Amino acid sequence: MKQVLLPRSLNDLWAMMRDLPDAALYAGGTDLLVKIRSGSIPPKDLICLERIEALKGVVDHGDRVAIRAATPFSQLLQEPAITSHLPVLAKAIACLGSPLIRNMGTIGGNICTASPAGDTLAPLYVLNARVELASEAGVRSLPISQFIQGPGQTLLETGEILSAIHVEKPHPEAIQHFEKVGRRNALACSLASMAAILRLSDGGIVMAASLAWGSVGPTVITCTEAAERLIGLPLSMDRLTEAAAIVQKAVCPITDIRATADYRRAIVGNLLLRLCDLKMENS
Repeated sequence: MKQVLLPRSLNDLWAMMRDLPDAALYAGGTDLLVKIRSGSIPPKDLICLERIEALKGVVDHGDRVAIRAATPFSQLLQEPAITSHLPVLAKAIACLGSPLIRNMGTIGGNICTASPAGDTLAPLYVLNARVELASEAGVRSLPISQFIQGPGQTLLETGEILSAIHVEKPHPEAIQHFEKVGRRNALACSLASMAAILRLSDGGIVMAASLAWGSVGPTVITCTEAAERLIGLPLSMDRLTEAAAIVQKAVCPITDIRATADYRRAIVGNLLLRLCDLKMENS
């Protein structure tokens, strides 16, 4: 019979991981338990992280925010450090799944699942987030863009867990935006999504830009060339149209039961054009 273990501390966790090296770890289980139940992955011994308080909560360090990996999404939406300083992430979490999913699911699980459609991933890419990986031997840190290698693939090593995510706060006047397109208004897996952080001068000149798209490649797609096309010039529809054409060549979407590759490519460009509306809202 398979076991479900509930460690209450990291020391308990390391001991359990030594004893059961093939056990699957989870916090909310909104992805893993569904896969086990459907038979897409075999039953395993399970180690649940939800009772380890050291893996929960948000810490505001002034210039940066530390998000512990087993923090449920619904709790993140109540944290001023997230809603005030990282609205691009808050917007993504607010449209993730359903209230039930947000109550159970965790940001660490969303990252480690490493789905190109993971709603928090594009925001974390534009925020230049770093993941903290902990083991009994110590802690190491990687940019999230290096940590995620492909669908379901990460650089998490045997004996390690994702313990926290560290994000530098964007400039307080930066425009932060997230939007996704799905086949329905709720409980929708995104056909394509975009996260953007822009900083404009008082005269409307783009001083800095960070852009990322989800669901249009094996990992989140960032496009430095498109961002650079915007910098140093007024944010205009003409400039965004030029950048959109660059992005549409950079992405590599697939055709599946939810949408064609061509449709996803069109969405990518259209989402970028929406930034012109944001300029008007923030002027």
